[in-house]
Amino acid sequence: MKTRTQRQPHAPGIGRRVALFVLCTLLTACGGGGSSATSSASTGAGTPASAPVSASAASPVSTPSTTSSSGTVPQSTTPNVVAVTVGPTPTSTRNMLMASVTVCVPGTTNCASVDNVQVDTGSQGLRLLASALPAGFALPAVPAGASADIAGECAVFGTGYTWGAVRSADVKLAGEVAAALPIQLIADPAVPASAPAGCTGSGLAMNSAATLRSNGILGVGPFSADCGASCVNAAVTPWYYACPASGCTASAQPLAQQVSNPVAGFATDNNGVVIDLPAVADSGASAVSGSMIFGIGSQANNALGSASVLRANSGTGYVKTTTSDGTVYSLSYLDTGSNALYFNSSTMTRCGFWYCPSSPANFDATIAGIDGVGASVSFSVTSSTTLLATGNWAFSNLAGYNASAFGWGLPFFFGRRVFTAIASQTTPAGNGPFFAF
Repeated sequence: MKTRTQRQPHAPGIGRRVALFVLCTLLTACGGGGSSATSSASTGAGTPASAPVSASAASPVSTPSTTSSSGTVPQSTTPNVVAVTVGPTPTSTRNMLMASVTVCVPGTTNCASVDNVQVDTGSQGLRLLASALPAGFALPAVPAGASADIAGECAVFGTGYTWGAVRSADVKLAGEVAAALPIQLIADPAVPASAPAGCTGSGLAMNSAATLRSNGILGVGPFSADCGASCVNAAVTPWYYACPASGCTASAQPLAQQVSNPVAGFATDNNGVVIDLPAVADSGASAVSGSMIFGIGSQANNALGSASVLRANSGTGYVKTTTSDGTVYSLSYLDTGSNALYFNSSTMTRCGFWYCPSSPANFDATIAGIDGVGASVSFSVTSSTTLLATGNWAFSNLAGYNASAFGWGLPFFFGRRVFTAIASQTTPAGNGPFFAF
């Protein structure tokens, strides 16, 4: 899973950092403490904190224009639904949305399925632990730029990073296939075990199942590639590296060779995703099953209907949240990779990183797009100590601290159909990026 807590905003033009905010250390059954939401420090492997997990940063791959005009979407009959679940995890992390992913050697039937991959609508690209693939399963290397050297990549998630090689795979999800897609193979022995200095300053090395708290991350966010235009003509630290036998040096990377959003690589149903999860009780649920549906307006099961469309900034992926006390968060995001709601409250008691009010606290907010169109949301926050004591794994009312941004993490998705539209892709509501619910 992509362990995080809140996302760290990224400057436009630097590309989409793979983690929108702070990747927090995960929630275990212990109670309130945890790492700071904005700290790069983290607990060591095998000692997960009861801290939050925050998603990826919605940074841009380029600067696509946003339009409100409706578009014609090619219709599809391809099976487009993948089962997603929230439940017990080996690292005792709450609110982790997981799916299974199949990867194949391009153009062959030599395939491997990997389960316990965290679904993240706040980042772009598939990242799998090399150890999660069968021994001897060899995917072709993707070169760094125009060189013959294998590309290494450092993907930063707020409180940590993943380091590995870029490989090519046919990525299969339901009946959809993203052919010869560049993915990151974390801890791939083809690149040095130690990441370059430009990467290691980014916090915890999340290069094992214990530190990543999943077997990988499936980034299906609002952009097509992870770094984007910024990395095409110049090396941008800490993204891509050329890794000959003598070591790794920073490198530019063409878009076609960057780790990319699998959805954008599908032949159809390729303009976004829908996360459809049932509601959970105030005390939480021991397990939740839902659906990840590919495409927006391309089949009967992904129609926008009456959903409110919130247009995101085409350079950052952010929308705006205004709470009932008048606080305005210009950096706001909707993200399954964050395991709680993250915002700044002056009225609720904090137990470490988490909020723990003496009784449930109720709030109202408005989420608005860059065009000013908004949607009203009511939500509640229950003490983290109370929630964790239930032994449940899915919560709609878990919240933690974020000083300056509002993160609508996985709790927001329970009981809703939430759409994430990819930048520059045509939908019935116009081009992405946008969110809708």
